[in-house]
Amino acid sequence: MPGPDGPWEQVQERFEDTGRAVVHATWGQWLTPALLDPALRTLLGRDWPRFRRHPAPAGRLILAVSRTVLKHTAAAALQVPAERLDLACLPGGRPVLRGLGTDLQVSLAHTDELIVVGVSRAGAVGVDAEPATRRISFDALRDHVCTAEEARLLTALPEEERTQAFLRLWTLKEAYAKALGHGMRRRFSAIGFEWNTTGTARLAGDTAGEWAFATHLVEERYLVSEAHRPGEAHPRRAARARPQGPRTPPATNTPNGPPGAQPPDGGRVLDFPAHRGLGPR
Repeated sequence: MPGPDGPWEQVQERFEDTGRAVVHATWGQWLTPALLDPALRTLLGRDWPRFRRHPAPAGRLILAVSRTVLKHTAAAALQVPAERLDLACLPGGRPVLRGLGTDLQVSLAHTDELIVVGVSRAGAVGVDAEPATRRISFDALRDHVCTAEEARLLTALPEEERTQAFLRLWTLKEAYAKALGHGMRRRFSAIGFEWNTTGTARLAGDTAGEWAFATHLVEERYLVSEAHRPGEAHPRRAARARPQGPRTPPATNTPNGPPGAQPPDGGRVLDFPAHRGLGPR
């Protein structure tokens, strides 16, 4: 999304069709319009004192721009002015809407220049992002992030494949923990993932497909993972008349989720074959 002015039509259409949407943006495109917006104080709401008192200039900018992207995305989904939304954070850091839009679940992630927002009225949602070229120590973090089986599979991979697969696994677990509202309080080594022959990620033991996962390469340099637990049908979907003309049929079996799940737009979906463990062939 290039800025506060959108275009937001694709987000609104996807939200009406599926009850959820994932948006990504960059600081450079949003910084100036966010800071020059005369309604910034109203838009930030309860975050305004925190914005004013933040000791680090970079921290103030991160706060202002990330909240602006989140509120505009939620506003596009709900089709209301962004200034009308009241955003708060739960003790674990999970963002929530109060008053108008309380039935909308939101998730926020940012890394380097990228900001990612997930919104859902059709079940829990969590998003996470990392630079695709980030160098992380598998040996130092293995016991914190991996189950015993995941560690075994990753150890068998060549170093470059292992790094990419480990980073993908990490973002998936971060997204899942955010969807649960646990954040960093969740012990990642207690969360197990499995991959089938097409590279589809699923929770270990989740044979019913209660959760859907997707990982995308965005801007050719960021890994963005989404965790979504499909809930009841989107309440507005049945109430609104369908527009006339040809429409793309809903997905029945997508590569990154159970039947009926649709991965977010805006990036190349990553599928890692399972017969080589967690990494790409």
